[in-house]
Amino acid sequence: MTPLDLAARFGTALGLGLLLGFERQRKQKPNEEQFAGARTFALISLLGASAAHLQLTLQLPWALPVAFLAVAGLTVASFIITSQKGDVGATTEMSALLTFAIGALCATGEEGLATALAVCVLLLLSMKAWSIETAQHIETADIEAVLKFSIITVIVLPLLPNQTYGPEPMNVLNPYKVWLMVVLISGLNFASYFLVKVLGQEHGIPLTGILGGLVSSTAVTLGFSQRSRHQPEQSSSFALGILMAWTVMFFRVLIAVAVINAELARRLAVGVGILGTVSLLSCAFLFTRRGTGEKGSVKSGSNPFELGEAVKFGLLFGVVTLIAKAAEVYLGSAGLYLAGALAGLTDVDAISLSMANLAEQKADLIGVAARTILIAVMSNTVVKTGMAVSVGAPELKRKILPFAALLLVAGAGAVFLVG
Repeated sequence: MTPLDLAARFGTALGLGLLLGFERQRKQKPNEEQFAGARTFALISLLGASAAHLQLTLQLPWALPVAFLAVAGLTVASFIITSQKGDVGATTEMSALLTFAIGALCATGEEGLATALAVCVLLLLSMKAWSIETAQHIETADIEAVLKFSIITVIVLPLLPNQTYGPEPMNVLNPYKVWLMVVLISGLNFASYFLVKVLGQEHGIPLTGILGGLVSSTAVTLGFSQRSRHQPEQSSSFALGILMAWTVMFFRVLIAVAVINAELARRLAVGVGILGTVSLLSCAFLFTRRGTGEKGSVKSGSNPFELGEAVKFGLLFGVVTLIAKAAEVYLGSAGLYLAGALAGLTDVDAISLSMANLAEQKADLIGVAARTILIAVMSNTVVKTGMAVSVGAPELKRKILPFAALLLVAGAGAVFLVG
């Protein structure tokens, strides 16, 4: 090791220690005694680097453990003193121990890992207010649902047989893969559910459309259509929210497919890109003509990690998979397109994941699978357009119909391009 390398390692340890120390000192209240500030954190990091260096160069195996125990002893003493004063938080003390480890990593040549760890520590330290606010939105039932689903997934999924059942050529039901699809779609749904919980339910119409599209674009379409009857002057805003929800749904389908079949996702990205571009341009046009100050409420929906919801989707996925296989065997590509159109009337996720699995098993059907997914998306869009037209105010109909027609035309072109 050259002197320059050694200086770089210790310099990194010093810089990261100072950075963490400044963050802790910045949070210190006036006239408040604190265990450690910028200088102390820098010294702790340098101590970790020095101890690790001594252990490596002088072959002193006791150097690092002894130094760590010394720092740990100081942190324990600090915690006891502060807890006696009524402050039972141990964030600063734990940060000090991590700073020692960061310094040690720098001395062993793991500056990249040390920097990444320091960034993670800084992120967690800066999230205090956010974490407190977020915890207020999380209910006990949410935690219980996540725990139940995690246990069932961790225990049940590995035990499920990873083989297909059923008579030839309909032997397509694989319990392991069916449950794996349940885990995937429930995970995506939960991410949306959690985001709505964290951000709250009241937002401007555009953001409501985006968040609502993550949860259910159909629910957004129905909700805004109903509101347009009572507030027809806000029809441009409601149309914008509906289109934003549809746009999110397009890209959500692409993400779900990409997790299962990257090659199909690349093929599908062409069609989704066309739909997304047309939809975003439509949103931009409506954004300039929307009403002012109107807000919307997006519901987080039921917790998607509830076992009942997971089982329902598993059954739906199994049925759609059987129908798609029967259509492919007895009707060929035309049968798959028909299955996509019918499945899209109620749900896009099940047919999308079914096609992703089919294309993974039969690479020659990748073009057909991409077309089927796009047909399902278009079928779902037709249903939501009909919902807006039949439920919404006349002003909303006039706003939404031209853009819906434009999307359907773009979708038709996309179907031919992805083949």
